[in-house]
Amino acid sequence: MKKKERIGRILQILEAEYGTTGTALDYDSPFQLLIATLMAAQSTDVRVNIVNKKFFGDHPRARDVARLSVEEIESYIKTVGLYKTKARNIAKTSKILAEQYDGDIPETREELEKLPGVGRKTANVVLSIAKNVPAIAVDTHVFRVSNRLGLASAGDVLKTEMQLMKNIPREKWSQAHHWLIWHGRRVCKARKPLCAGCSLLELCSFKEKNV
Repeated sequence: MKKKERIGRILQILEAEYGTTGTALDYDSPFQLLIATLMAAQSTDVRVNIVNKKFFGDHPRARDVARLSVEEIESYIKTVGLYKTKARNIAKTSKILAEQYDGDIPETREELEKLPGVGRKTANVVLSIAKNVPAIAVDTHVFRVSNRLGLASAGDVLKTEMQLMKNIPREKWSQAHHWLIWHGRRVCKARKPLCAGCSLLELCSFKEKNV
């Protein structure tokens, strides 16, 4: 089977299994999605959702959060990883969004990446979901699963992203990002992938299959 045909079949199977599955983060606005995504580094989506239910419940908009001190933000998010650094970044970012973007978020990755604590991955996630801009955000799940499957063959996240953009049709970029995340969470786990029950077993390039 040729590479293009194999990749097409992999994407077809992933789409059949995960369909329109989206982010596991809870949010009610682009601003909340940005903050939640920023908070999710070194923490689980489940934990972030628990924290943000109270945080966004009390302070739903950028201008609301912008009024808080770093210490007040810390008191809300202290159970997520790296909370002190995140609290500083949330405070600074919220003020910028409130003052320069009327509480919304920027329209481009370049502008988003200028915000404190926002890197390429976070920017891609937010643009893809909130602004419907085709993008592939490479987190640990996407990096692991795409390289195991052979959708990419790279040693770092940026090269992986570039290869995925080349190998996956543009109109499927945003959804493929979610398919790979959910497959990584449910089946292609980091330490012990559930290869025996994987529908992609025969198409997978991973040499250390757990069967």
